Amino acid sequence: MTEAAAELPVPPEQAGAVFGDRFADAVRYAELLADAGVRRGLIGPREVPRLWERHLLNCAVLSEVIGPEVSVCDVGSGAGLPGIPLALARPDLEITLLEPLLRRTTFLEEVVRLLGLDNVTVVRGRAEEVLGKLPPVDVVTARAVAPLERLAGWGLPLLRPHGEMAVLKGDTAEEELKAARAALSRLGAVEATVVQVGDGVVDPMSTVVRVLVGESPGGVRAATRRAKAARAASRGPRNTGGRRRR
Repeated sequence: MTEAAAELPVPPEQAGAVFGDRFADAVRYAELLADAGVRRGLIGPREVPRLWERHLLNCAVLSEVIGPEVSVCDVGSGAGLPGIPLALARPDLEITLLEPLLRRTTFLEEVVRLLGLDNVTVVRGRAEEVLGKLPPVDVVTARAVAPLERLAGWGLPLLRPHGEMAVLKGDTAEEELKAARAALSRLGAVEATVVQVGDGVVDPMSTVVRVLVGESPGGVRAATRRAKAARAASRGPRNTGGRRRR
């Protein structure tokens, strides 16, 4: 056990209610983050004492804005945040963890296997690389990946028509949204709002930017790229870079 892992706090009372039957797995995930996650440079050692409130619960409450039994893609998943807490809190969701770096996808695959997360798939790649290769999803999530405008350029094209991007942001969420509205419109967005989630679970509450798309997720360029990828796929075997965990 690393020195940082020894600083992992006792799970707060709210964690039992949020994770339900998967609470023990949530504890195991926190332990993996505090140990292997720190050793492999996936999270900083200073984050360990606040893993529960700032990371696991902060991410899990995102489920409040996600409907039942939908498909989700966590873009730039990193150490699995928010995708793995979502998968633990909501086993009804079908979640893809999309991450370009090998050391991170290796860790994610180990976590998925150790926790028996049958509703999670790990895919190595960038959003722009898998466009048209992965099936469109109902919801795209992300956390601390990039400014909203850039993140929307990656995430919105992955959505099905009338899908939604729900991303965790900080105190600058309103400002980011204001600056990104024109770009969001070009990317096919029809509505964008900032909401707070996690009342009674995390303090401060988690800030989520919700972006709804219309008939053309990602706009004209994304439609062209999807069509090109579809033609390429029809000429050869599909290879998404990931495999289903069963």
